[in-house]
Amino acid sequence: MPVAGDASKPLPGVLRWTIGDLTVTALNDGYLQGSLDLVTGIAKEDAGALQAAGFRANDPRITLNAFVVTGAGRAPVMIDTGMGGFGGDTLGRVPAALAVAGVRAEEVESILLTHLHPDHAGGLIDGDGVARYPNAELVLHEAEAGHWLDEAALTRAPEDAKSYFEAAQKATSPYATRLRTMTGGEVAPGITAVPLPGHTPGHTGYRIVSGSAALFMWADIVHLPAIQFMRPEAGMTFDVDGDRARETRRRILDEVASERSLIAGAHLEFPALGYVARDGGGYSFVPELWVAAH
Repeated sequence: MPVAGDASKPLPGVLRWTIGDLTVTALNDGYLQGSLDLVTGIAKEDAGALQAAGFRANDPRITLNAFVVTGAGRAPVMIDTGMGGFGGDTLGRVPAALAVAGVRAEEVESILLTHLHPDHAGGLIDGDGVARYPNAELVLHEAEAGHWLDEAALTRAPEDAKSYFEAAQKATSPYATRLRTMTGGEVAPGITAVPLPGHTPGHTGYRIVSGSAALFMWADIVHLPAIQFMRPEAGMTFDVDGDRARETRRRILDEVASERSLIAGAHLEFPALGYVARDGGGYSFVPELWVAAH
């Protein structure tokens, strides 16, 4: 059994938040070891300076989170599943986190996928390629399914991207008969899909509303908080359409800052909930206050 002092076996990252009558639980999957070579749109020296100013390493660790929504009288709904077995030993922690949250895999009714990159969909299957969530329906944007899962997708994929297509197809294959596509709108009670194209064609966020409370899970609008809040033009090499991803990021940052919206992100540092404030010519992230009542 892992103990708190054993850093080689981290305790599961789990934190609950109350959104009206619902509970949203952040599930940390670990981190991807990144590099400033992944950053596009700004000079590498500028990216490094921003990392240093944010007290972050020059070779950034990219946090990865999934979420589960629960409430009285309703089955659990997940948003993304983490990397699963597609990554190294710094990843794949969502199943342990979900167990600590008291949710059994067979109870999950729906999995709302933000997109089909392996760090979001890889956890759909276990090490044997079997569906980890045997009763869950998959929900994703139709443009995302068309891009990654179409019969000809792998054939037309660039050589350096084929592994992404293979991973998407492998992860979703056990769910082929229970996969629902959409273009937006309500996808589960109180949860609305918000298309955020650019990072991938069907990249999607989810707005969770209960009474007067709301939380916008914006998926991969930001990967590197120390860089992309201050410099929204900074993209990532794995953006499918970099220009559109930048356009979407600028629009969403402006929107949530103006509306003072509570947001969560797949790559915001755990527990990943907070607000966006204007900061000079850019923005900054203000973490939400967590208290034990949550």
